[in-house]
Amino acid sequence: MNKKALLVLALLAGGFCANAQRVGSAPEYVQALTAKWQGERFPDGRPKVPDIVIDRLKNCTLEQVWGYMERRGYRNQVERDWIILKPGETMTGRVVTAQFMPTRPDLDSLVRAQGKAEGRSQKGGINIWPIDILAKGDVYVADGYGKIKDGTLIGSSLGNAIYGKTGNGVIFYGSIRDMQELKDTKGFNAWVKGHHPSYIRDMTPTSINAPIRIGEVTVLPGDVVFANEYGVAFIPAHLVEGLVSASEMTALRDEFERYLLQQSKYPSGEIHGDWSDKIKNEFRAWVAKYPKKLAVSQKEIEAYLAKEGH
Repeated sequence: MNKKALLVLALLAGGFCANAQRVGSAPEYVQALTAKWQGERFPDGRPKVPDIVIDRLKNCTLEQVWGYMERRGYRNQVERDWIILKPGETMTGRVVTAQFMPTRPDLDSLVRAQGKAEGRSQKGGINIWPIDILAKGDVYVADGYGKIKDGTLIGSSLGNAIYGKTGNGVIFYGSIRDMQELKDTKGFNAWVKGHHPSYIRDMTPTSINAPIRIGEVTVLPGDVVFANEYGVAFIPAHLVEGLVSASEMTALRDEFERYLLQQSKYPSGEIHGDWSDKIKNEFRAWVAKYPKKLAVSQKEIEAYLAKEGH
């Protein structure tokens, strides 16, 4: 092998090692992870799913979200059994990921040096690095490897900082402290695996905006989260708009079917099965008089009715 070829290999190897040492993922890497998204992106490479779609997602159910993804091959996107700061609320938003690992001195020193090279804050604990990059509409999602005592990724001060930046809360496969004070923070919510009065100790953030594991789910930066008291779903960005439209259409159909069943006008098999043209026309007339503003358009309704099996 000649000297020129050896030099090229050395440069490639050096570039790979330098990239592997990053704490925050490069925008190009995030774009590669989320290549199926064809819309607008943030400067960090994450998909910028429109606010209106994320707001409409709040009207869905966990079963609708799960079913839509399952039919498209995403079978491992829901995690359950959380401690929820404020049960009964629904939170949706764009994911920023962070992975924490048990501290060992050599790795921690490398992470701190690389964080400094990336321009990350040198004041306060390094657990604030993921919080520093949050934007409006984000949800901070962290893998704290289930650590409870000494694994409290935030307390009330950082919780308020997160809410001020995002208008949302957090999802931690780990713990938080100051539960009582955080519960008094209007608008903030948290899905966690535990809580404890101790401070964070012996935890190092090894990656920001890289793939992480939350229980049984692989989460990517730029996923959209749907969280309520029944579970947490992480939705690939390219599926969200279709999911929202399909869920709204399903909810509308279910409401209409209940309306027909209460009238006892048709056999239940005709209502739950494929609709006849007569029922489709009744549905159109019912929708035309619907008392609330619909999120689905007339064009979407007609496309739904035109599908085989409807």
